[in-house]
Amino acid sequence: MLQITDLSKSFGNRMAVKGVSFHVKRGELFGLLGPNGAGKSTVISMICGLLQPDQGDVLVDGLSVQKQPVKVKEKIGVVPQDIALYGDMSALDNLLFWGQMYGLSRKNALKKAEDVLEVVGLADRKKEKLAGFSGGMKRRINIGAAIMHEPELLIMDEPTVGIDPQSRNHILEMVKSFNAKGVTVIYTSHYMEEVEYLCSRIAIMDEGEIIALGTKEELVSRLIGVSSMELKVDRVSETLVEDIKKIPGVTQVTREEEGLTIFAENPKERLGDVVLAAKGQGVAVTSLEVKEPNLETLFLTITGRKLRD
Repeated sequence: MLQITDLSKSFGNRMAVKGVSFHVKRGELFGLLGPNGAGKSTVISMICGLLQPDQGDVLVDGLSVQKQPVKVKEKIGVVPQDIALYGDMSALDNLLFWGQMYGLSRKNALKKAEDVLEVVGLADRKKEKLAGFSGGMKRRINIGAAIMHEPELLIMDEPTVGIDPQSRNHILEMVKSFNAKGVTVIYTSHYMEEVEYLCSRIAIMDEGEIIALGTKEELVSRLIGVSSMELKVDRVSETLVEDIKKIPGVTQVTREEEGLTIFAENPKERLGDVVLAAKGQGVAVTSLEVKEPNLETLFLTITGRKLRD
């Protein structure tokens, strides 16, 4: 459904996207995971035709975004990071407007809008102005606007940022239901748990590049034998960090606000050594927990920092 080849984009002296290539299969729920500023939104803007790449190409269902932009836009629905709605219009009127922008007749747009309001769970609020809606409700209408024309490819750019847990859960279940009906979905986020929950295949971006790509199982399998411990202490000193690095089997130590993340082979066998190291420095241990490898672990192992840093 989507083929991206050697895509690059610069803004002045800053290269935001550096030779990115990947594909998304028809009917797939594909995750684009990375911290803020990784280049995810720039890639999305080039897929949608909002930005012209410096090099490379994007094909949607075999159509070039650069050569056939109108035909491509007929196939895609976009849920932007920022709310693209009119606050002084009702939920229903917003959906009618965007439906007609996609080429639906008013009659068809009205019928579709009523259906979409049921899908997003806001049919009982359809005549209310969006200015009075919560952030989560606005985001649900924002998603509704993107599916008015029944797109083949739905692109969702950070759709749950800054919303309440109830709306977040509703959105995640909506995404799964869209995909179950055959819609190809690209879901971008810096929330690892969302991407892990939703996506069958995942690309991890950092500093404009794809640093890992595969299924969750394929990505985590790269970390066989590398688990971690989360150590929380009353204070962290450089001497404590150095002492823990000297423990056999410890491969990496990173400082956190309340302690340390310690990567080690067979970490359960190193718990006693870590406690003794802390005791030797006069540091009180408040908690020590072994963590199994996940996408956060992979990102930290590759880059040396957390996804949200």
